[in-house]
Amino acid sequence: MTTLDVAPTVVREQSPVDGEPCVLLKLGEVVLKGKNREQFERRLADNVRTAVRPIARVDVIRRHGVFIVRTKDADVAVVDRLAQRITDVMGIVWAHRAWRVGKDLASVERAALELMDGRVGSFAVRSRRRDKRFPMTSTELDRHIGALVGGKYGQPVKLKNPEHTLSIEVDRDEVFVFSGGLPGQGGLPVGMSGRALVLMSGGIDSPVAAYRMMRRGLRVDYLHFSGMPFTGPESIYKAYALVRELDKFQGGSRLFVVPFGKAQQQIKSSGADRLAVIAQRRLMLRTGEVLARRLRGAALITGDALGQVSSQTLANMTALDDAAELPILRPLVGMDKIEIMDQARRIRTLSISELPDEDCCTMLAPRRAETRAKIADLRQIEKRLDVGELADQLAASVQEHRPVYGDAAAS
Repeated sequence: MTTLDVAPTVVREQSPVDGEPCVLLKLGEVVLKGKNREQFERRLADNVRTAVRPIARVDVIRRHGVFIVRTKDADVAVVDRLAQRITDVMGIVWAHRAWRVGKDLASVERAALELMDGRVGSFAVRSRRRDKRFPMTSTELDRHIGALVGGKYGQPVKLKNPEHTLSIEVDRDEVFVFSGGLPGQGGLPVGMSGRALVLMSGGIDSPVAAYRMMRRGLRVDYLHFSGMPFTGPESIYKAYALVRELDKFQGGSRLFVVPFGKAQQQIKSSGADRLAVIAQRRLMLRTGEVLARRLRGAALITGDALGQVSSQTLANMTALDDAAELPILRPLVGMDKIEIMDQARRIRTLSISELPDEDCCTMLAPRRAETRAKIADLRQIEKRLDVGELADQLAASVQEHRPVYGDAAAS
């Protein structure tokens, strides 16, 4: 694996300073991108810098399979915050809070002893030489540092399933020493796969769908349909809170809100009856398509999961696909509710989604919904409504919001 230096301006490296705290990042599938790898890594480095800007200005240096994140006058607390924040950046697999030390055995020894001081239990040393010119092999370095730490603190060496792992990575100009790490999101850098529009309800599913598509490199905007003027603003507050939480994965998120209540009333008055829910959703997709094209989005994203509710049968999904020319992405289509809830809990949107509100999709809904909607019947309803003109009017009525995640909101 090879990488190149990345920054808007050239990063001029200084001589290594013993004990400089930094963050060592391990990449995932980005390294498999062949001739396009440099483009992916440049985008990833830009995303890292953007994510941590409220904390500190950093240099992101690409090396042999890793990124090194350095900041001037950083202390351990700042580096800890940087590492934690970077774990939300798509494309990063591990973030290690490391010591950057001189490329000599004495510096490595001092760092290793300092890191293992006060730890109890078994340990192992794992060394890796990206620079094969280092005079000791990885195995020799493992044994030497293992004997030093064991002799100093009396900890037993255990090569299989140790309680602590001390990692040593020999690089071109320095050595990185660390223990443990923070798991990242993996996936691809946001922005590498284009842009799409998420139909964002206040429920559990659509935030997870948005997350999964960001993880595949899409930059997403969000469209929420409110029941106003026949409901209060609670669903808007929920959508705003959800997008604000999801913003940690991409930054610069935009939430568009459409007052949908009067359009729903028109659908009910059109005699849609059992087709009302599907007719509403088709109108949402048409409106989303108008807005997505305005935003240069190439797809729509929904939280549909096959068979989860009556409107998400295969026949109804086919009827929904007919409403838009843009592709409709359904990243949850094969997942069950437990799987979706587990992922929502992990990305910290579940508790927000469970807050009470009045969902516009339940307004004016029939007692029984159609599970095998026919496209011809839906088109007849839409003809009576002049649905193309209605979608244009709804898209023109959107209100834009800019929910900002965490520290960035105060910067």
